Amino acid sequence: MTDSARLSLLQHLEELRSRLVKVAVAVTVGAIAAFIFRNAIFDVLVQPWEDVAGERNLVFFRPTEGFSLFMRLSLFGGLVLASPVVLWQIWAFVAPGLTRREKKNIIPAVVVLALLFFAGLAFGYWSLERGLEFLLEFGEERLDPTIGGQFYFSFAMRFLLVFALAFEFPVFLFALAMAGVVTTKQLRAGRRWAIMIIVVVGAVVTPSGDPLTLTLLSIPLYLLYELTLLVVWLLKRRS
Repeated sequence: MTDSARLSLLQHLEELRSRLVKVAVAVTVGAIAAFIFRNAIFDVLVQPWEDVAGERNLVFFRPTEGFSLFMRLSLFGGLVLASPVVLWQIWAFVAPGLTRREKKNIIPAVVVLALLFFAGLAFGYWSLERGLEFLLEFGEERLDPTIGGQFYFSFAMRFLLVFALAFEFPVFLFALAMAGVVTTKQLRAGRRWAIMIIVVVGAVVTPSGDPLTLTLLSIPLYLLYELTLLVVWLLKRRS
């Protein structure tokens, strides 16, 4: 490796370290803010359970469980609050390697990423109650569900994050299409493969693995696939 190449690598590593530090600071600040409003976050996340389970209360089994639960809720809230900053730092890291035209396109892409992230959270929250209702119906006549608070909130947070991250895929698909890696013709011809990949990946990543949750995740993802295809086709036609 030449001295110039080594220097360039060190500069990239230093830039990456700087971006990671800023992300860590943003998440920490968000987590502190979330801890201040931990009871409100608790009430929001527990609402789907209360709507489904009625008077059945969540329980905890270890003295430290309540404290660790609120710490995890604060970290989750910090990640959500800091997500725009995280996306911006990703853009700032890759921007030097982009052309002027690509830089103009990446800023709207970051905005769309943030909007899709929060849209995924919102849709995941709406789906959470439906998924819980479906799951609790099984064995209800013979089993009385006594759910630990730690388990429920871990389940709920994973559930929401899966939906939020899954909703990001149209931006990456759009980037591949605009870069010429895939064409609209290939995307149209690959609809069956897209459906299969969405269903398989959804079955793997959903925390419950039940068919209702899989359906609730797969349908909007396929609609986003079609919407992305349409947007790419329109932009290619105009260019």
